[in-house]
Amino acid sequence: MTSPSSQPLHGKTVLITGAAHRVGKMLALAVAQAGGDVALHYAHAAEAAQQTAEELRALGARVHLLQADLTDAKAAQTLIARAWEKAGALYALVNNAAIFENLTWETTDLAAWERHLRLNLTAPFLLSQAFARRLPPEQHGRIVNILDWRALRPGADHLPYTVSKAGLAALTQSLAVAFAPRITVNGIALGAVLPPADGQPAPKVLHATPISRWATPEEVGEVLRFLLAGPAYITGEIIHLDGGRHLI
Repeated sequence: MTSPSSQPLHGKTVLITGAAHRVGKMLALAVAQAGGDVALHYAHAAEAAQQTAEELRALGARVHLLQADLTDAKAAQTLIARAWEKAGALYALVNNAAIFENLTWETTDLAAWERHLRLNLTAPFLLSQAFARRLPPEQHGRIVNILDWRALRPGADHLPYTVSKAGLAALTQSLAVAFAPRITVNGIALGAVLPPADGQPAPKVLHATPISRWATPEEVGEVLRFLLAGPAYITGEIIHLDGGRHLI
């Protein structure tokens, strides 16, 4: 018989944006492994979303697929209501969907700048706002924002991405104060978790990482489960899961 301690999210539904593949899939699997149900958002990867949903259901989770282009403000503003109607009451929101493009100040045009801000910063705000408004006054919820070590150590590379994630770090702490005590808001700042999605050779990230290896999916899941099911007295925190990269 499964013990309650191994299923801390039993009976709870978590909305995860960008959960069809890569880091989002890791997060969704972590919720399912903790006994939770998943409202799985995806933008364009319908086939990957279906495959991930099958894996989650094999773990015993209820899964509700929700398609939306979160660069569209209206789609972002209505996603919480759609999830609530389809999956029932939400316990938590994980803002994971993001654009990550290797752009410098010279190669960043206005369209790229606005594209990053819309998905990486504006959408999490609109989703968090809608979540706080929809959550009944007597209930408590949690929000976890997926960040990057660059957010607190900005450099010249990946300029619009880094700026948008730095803004999300600030939003995490601002909303932690604004939403207290009903909703905790925390972040996970990731480092070397997965090689680039475009298949290009990974930069020499491990040389600048004190713990010279990639993070494991299990480690990503452990941090998420801690923030979703751990002490409700923790809010406004940003946990660096980056092998110490932000220290260098």
